[in-house]
Amino acid sequence: MTEKESLESEGFVIKDKRSSQISEDDATNIDTIEEQKNSSNEKEVASSQVDFPTFIMSLSSSAFYHLGDMPDPTTGKKELNLPAVQQTIDMLNMLKEKTKDNLKEDESKLLEQLIYELQVKYVAKSKI
Repeated sequence: MTEKESLESEGFVIKDKRSSQISEDDATNIDTIEEQKNSSNEKEVASSQVDFPTFIMSLSSSAFYHLGDMPDPTTGKKELNLPAVQQTIDMLNMLKEKTKDNLKEDESKLLEQLIYELQVKYVAKSKI
């Protein structure tokens, strides 16, 4: 008994449907599936867009990393880079100035709080 006959006797039927050409129905189905994928990808991109609080939190997290508060994900070591922290503080202050009277109250408070925390930590680390 061959392997194919053995599989067929167990209720399995093997059919090779591969072909170098596809029917119009299959082509239409493929197009429909691709359109659905593109639509869902567009929705994912729209939902993952960066808003102002996310942006400033991202900047701040890099500054906390450079303060040595967070370890490098690859080495696990904490490193201090005060010039990078100062640059981030300067960028946040510039954003605060340029967005004055254009932010929502909670965005403004978040920005001010992050600047303050970074400045306090910068001064503390620069004294070491």
